[in-house]
Amino acid sequence: MKSLLKAVVIVASLAASATVFAQSSTRITREQVRAELVQLEQAGYHVGDGDQAHYPDAIQAAEARVAAQNSNVSGYGGNAIGASESGRPAVSKADWNAMYSR
Repeated sequence: MKSLLKAVVIVASLAASATVFAQSSTRITREQVRAELVQLEQAGYHVGDGDQAHYPDAIQAAEARVAAQNSNVSGYGGNAIGASESGRPAVSKADWNAMYSR
């Protein structure tokens, strides 16, 4: 019985450790990181310019510009412009009063 319990614990720990390291199989190379930095610099973001007060806004704006440039060259079409709503329809005032007014 003890050996069965040990086997179960070992199998459970191996299964848990395998899921901890579940990452994408593709790794980013140094060249890809450098290319991304070049794109960000061309979009107006300059690394190490000393402007720490506007860092999050500046990098996010540059990333948005790079994403817009990259989406224009993809073969899947542009961004879909439109609106969608979710949820149930609102209850009319007459129905509300009929249900909850006494």
